[in-house]
Amino acid sequence: MADSRYRSFIMSSRRTVSLVTLGCARNEVDSEELAARLEAAGWRMGDDDPDVVVVNTCGFIDSAKKDSIDTLLAAADSGAKVVAAGCMAERYGEQLADALPEAAVISFDDYTDIGARLDDVLAGKTLTPHSPRDRRTLLPITPVNRSAAQAHIPGHGALPDGVAPASGPRTLRKRLSGGPVASLKLASGCDRRCTFCAIPAFRGSYVSRSPEDLLAEARWLAGEGVKELVLVSENSTSYGKDLGDLRALEKLLPQLAGTDGIERVRVSYLQPAELRPGLLDVIASTEGVAPYFDLSFQHASGPVLRRMRRFGDPRRFLDLLEQIREKAPEAGVRSNFIVGFPGETQDHFDELVGFLEEARLDVIGVFGYSDEDGTEAFSFDGKLDQETIDERVAVLTELAEELTTQRAEERIGADLEVLIEEDLGDGGYEGRAAHQGPEVDGAVTVQGIGLVSGQIVQAVAVDSEGVDLIARIKAGA
Repeated sequence: MADSRYRSFIMSSRRTVSLVTLGCARNEVDSEELAARLEAAGWRMGDDDPDVVVVNTCGFIDSAKKDSIDTLLAAADSGAKVVAAGCMAERYGEQLADALPEAAVISFDDYTDIGARLDDVLAGKTLTPHSPRDRRTLLPITPVNRSAAQAHIPGHGALPDGVAPASGPRTLRKRLSGGPVASLKLASGCDRRCTFCAIPAFRGSYVSRSPEDLLAEARWLAGEGVKELVLVSENSTSYGKDLGDLRALEKLLPQLAGTDGIERVRVSYLQPAELRPGLLDVIASTEGVAPYFDLSFQHASGPVLRRMRRFGDPRRFLDLLEQIREKAPEAGVRSNFIVGFPGETQDHFDELVGFLEEARLDVIGVFGYSDEDGTEAFSFDGKLDQETIDERVAVLTELAEELTTQRAEERIGADLEVLIEEDLGDGGYEGRAAHQGPEVDGAVTVQGIGLVSGQIVQAVAVDSEGVDLIARIKAGA
């Protein structure tokens, strides 16, 4: 009885929660699902003196884990109750709770009842942290059988019974930031077995969202003022394989681009080994779809890629880039690369350098290899010392800056469709062209009068600064 009265008091008093999101765009979508669930449960979102701070953590690499810990500790110092959610919390569970008693730790399985979990935290109850498990075991091995599984998958849920408005079901999402760009989660999890990556173990096997759900969410986002959709997942090229249709993304993209109010659709996280000719054609040539290729190369040397359990070599990758540019000469291409993987020799590294010098990529991300618990590479021989890894990262980073600056210079004189995102004052506006992804790539500065966020303007590049471009609006546009 006392517990019931306390919960009634909590429900009727001020209950404010602040959501802090770390890591990738997929986490941002998950946070917006949590925000919708919390709002439905009677919680109010607010960053000023919140009762509870929920940190949606990242657990991908060491630097991300450290950032997550630092953020949790800073939140605890504010005097608020603190909850650790997200990938790091899922991956480590009770281990994180033991190491960080300042925070309650929840699992993805708690998301469907997040309001009640936070009520318990606010009431001073101790949450029992979960024991980490391989979330791939929660779903059938056969992809087409996964839709009937009961495991909770962040970004795929529905509102609890009795919460949907009388007018019918609504998108389970609350935007936490404004602006004309929003991520749309295609799928969660991954079926690949890259030897350096722990993500499949704590995110689970690959599960696509239905086209109907995605189109409904796209319409909702358009109604929220979104002009550009960025499709995110661990591997967008696998979309539809568990729906029984490997061409599902090729069919979906034109439909998303045709959504009223949506001006541009961008696909991220493409696996080179799965980039089918038909999908390449759709991305390169469909009106309203950005000719943008976020390709997960990871390295270029064939022997290193085999140890990573990945596809490719310099010739195959260069051939793929040639096919892309034949279809869309001004296409944007970005990729990330891991340096210092176990067994990487100087010759392997030199092969990667040679590939980058030929590839003409717009954006190059460089990461030094670090051991990750539970990965196959953790037990590999041939580990490089940290000094060698750091030296190679420095060399490749400097080269990447030089090459991407040159690539931006090549675009001077090119026509651009720029989505305006911010008024910089003094007649300057910041936006992005079709070849530039949000946050991770360069930007375009446009001079103009009376431009507004969400507007797409026709411009021409007149100069560059590093990877960024400076443009002027075309006469008559």
